[in-house]
Amino acid sequence: MAKKKPKTPTNGGANLGFEDKLWAACDKLRGNMDAAEYKHVVLGLIFLKYISDAFVEKHDRLLQET
Repeated sequence: MAKKKPKTPTNGGANLGFEDKLWAACDKLRGNMDAAEYKHVVLGLIFLKYISDAFVEKHDRLLQET
């Protein structure tokens, strides 16, 4: 599978964008794992983030009601 070519920042690499930092962190964490295997990890993390955000939103709404 083709790898995504990292974008070269126009500022000499002094300040990577958020997306570039996130992509680099994912690549570092993935290591030599195949992308087909890594998707299970990523999908699980996305689900946990969604549940966490939904909980906080519901919690805040309940606090406002009382």
